[in-house]
Amino acid sequence: MQPEEKHHQESYTALVWRRLKRSWTGLLGLILVGLLIFMAVFADFLSPVDPKATGIAFAPPQALSMHDKDGNFVFPPRSYPVRETEELDPITFQPVVGPDYDNPQVLGFFVKGARYNLFGLIPAERHLFGAVDGSAVHFLGTDKFGRDVLSRILHGSRISLMIALIVVFIVTVVGTTVGMVSGYFGGRFDAWTQRFVELVLAFPQLPLYLALASLIPVTAPTNVFLAFVIIVMSALGWAQMSREVRGKTLALARIDYVRAAIAIGATDRRIIFQHIFPNVMSHVIVAVTLAIPQVVLLESFLGFLGFAVKPPLISWGLMLQDTATYSVIGSYPWILSPVAFVLVTVFAFNALGDGLRDAIDPY
Repeated sequence: MQPEEKHHQESYTALVWRRLKRSWTGLLGLILVGLLIFMAVFADFLSPVDPKATGIAFAPPQALSMHDKDGNFVFPPRSYPVRETEELDPITFQPVVGPDYDNPQVLGFFVKGARYNLFGLIPAERHLFGAVDGSAVHFLGTDKFGRDVLSRILHGSRISLMIALIVVFIVTVVGTTVGMVSGYFGGRFDAWTQRFVELVLAFPQLPLYLALASLIPVTAPTNVFLAFVIIVMSALGWAQMSREVRGKTLALARIDYVRAAIAIGATDRRIIFQHIFPNVMSHVIVAVTLAIPQVVLLESFLGFLGFAVKPPLISWGLMLQDTATYSVIGSYPWILSPVAFVLVTVFAFNALGDGLRDAIDPY
């Protein structure tokens, strides 16, 4: 009898967590989402190099080595910096680069490097890993301007995830509110609201994104361009959320406890936000986790086309502009590294969303 009593005393949140723990894909998604958020928040600390510092263009990734140039075992591990030689590549006609075995870089944790402000307030110069002497180590190589790819990926996660979170937040607030109000009141108000929702859904989004983004002057400030992109994505994304929440609200508005609240004179606002909203929240949470990867993919695509983020800001989509030609991909495949982070982000949020959906509604 005691285990059964304990089960009846279990809260809804604890019950959802217990179900979520049974899904290994949901837990994996939760862990990856946590790591992505940690990576975005502490990008300065995790970056081994200043993302804006330039060096040798298209330098290949530096590998970790436990041996010196003579093959002897050494500890701690080291990496050999890339240097240009006098030999020219027969295809690109650029100087051939190779490891400099005469000047090894000893690697370590919590090393001193480029100065930064943690959270924008605390001056710091410690980095999680890098060269002990503070020199640049390029674990994923460099881009066409000689900037460290790994550091730019870590900093680019801030913009990409920030855009996704802000857009999804606006879409959720607007879509949920409109859907609940429309489904609750019904009648002519619901009919006209749904016609407007259908009009928004009927817009071809990609051509509209490109057309609206082209209206912004090239000389416009970066923050203005970024805000405009967020507004456009939000304005075209709330309608689907509204349609889904409206369907839930139409069913909930006929339940006995809602009719009882109406009978005792509760206001419409109280009924919508105190009785209906908690019951549609489970669907909204799942929809949010599934909408974030869609926005990340959209930002990456628009950034690749040059319509999302402008320099000096860094995003994964903007970094993928360097992969526009086959010759670059074939000669410098490490430039595709941001794609791996985009795929991990999409998998993490989709896996978490699927796990939450099964945990919230197991039937």
